[in-house]
Amino acid sequence: DKFLELMNDNRIWFGKDGNSIPQLKRFLTDVQEGMVTKTIWFRTEVGDNQEAKREVKFFNDSDVFTTPKPERLLQRILTLASNEGDWVLDSFLGSGTTAAVAHKMNRKWIGIELGEHCHTHCIPRLQKVCDGTDQGGISESVGWKGGGGFKYYYLAPSLLKQDKYGNWIIEEKYNADMLAAAMAKHNNFKYQPSEEVYWKQGKSSEKDFIYTTTQFITVEKLDQIHEEMQPDESLLICCKKYSKPCENRYSNITIKKIPQMLLGKCEFGREDYSLNIISMPRNENEPEFIPKGPDKQKKIKNESSPDLFEDNNGEEE
Repeated sequence: DKFLELMNDNRIWFGKDGNSIPQLKRFLTDVQEGMVTKTIWFRTEVGDNQEAKREVKFFNDSDVFTTPKPERLLQRILTLASNEGDWVLDSFLGSGTTAAVAHKMNRKWIGIELGEHCHTHCIPRLQKVCDGTDQGGISESVGWKGGGGFKYYYLAPSLLKQDKYGNWIIEEKYNADMLAAAMAKHNNFKYQPSEEVYWKQGKSSEKDFIYTTTQFITVEKLDQIHEEMQPDESLLICCKKYSKPCENRYSNITIKKIPQMLLGKCEFGREDYSLNIISMPRNENEPEFIPKGPDKQKKIKNESSPDLFEDNNGEEE
């Protein structure tokens, strides 16, 4: 009876030739949240690799990316999975298709790329998207004429690395300014060096400061800094080594050692995508997530190569 009712209501379809397996018709008015996308997306609908390569040639005809994705394919994906104003993340940006399409579709986006594609493909492509000269891909269908912009950041290398003895040391590529900025970031300070006071490199409030140095901190050095401080000011000192009497010498000065103070905050020594990805807790009432630091390894001493992080008496702080 139900089948006959559907037949009379023109809800049964037997294919183009009328001799296929009967299928139920579903109209948009029957589906409150839209309709489920088809499993197969044909090249006539979302493009193909050849179409994508033609799009890439517009901004780099000398080095065509080997596996680009057509803009129509990303348009279909972003239409299904996002709305205008949403954030789109592509951690393998490649030729920049995701960012270009997201920009044209009024999405905010973040792209990450470890290879040189960032300079040879992504930046030139997105510059043309923003200035409106990129009229390929989906530009015509969405009425894209240009607009907006983007910020480009070159990520610094890992702050810490292990030497041949398994000891964590500061990456030599970090100069003094880079190290100070990194330490401020790791400790929730805003890197903002003072022009008048050398030890005021960053602050978390008007009275809380951070000072990072690779020098050995002596009691005399600490006394000098304390004399310059106001009674209501506090200071975090990050250094490679310090004299043991400096500990707890002043209630408003905290002194910590690099790199020990950083271990456990995040993964270091990674220059690729081989990160330890951990699912974050979904319950907002769960305790704050703190990543596990690297396992402590027994240090191998070498008479000709002393540990950089020992004090003058050879004792660990």
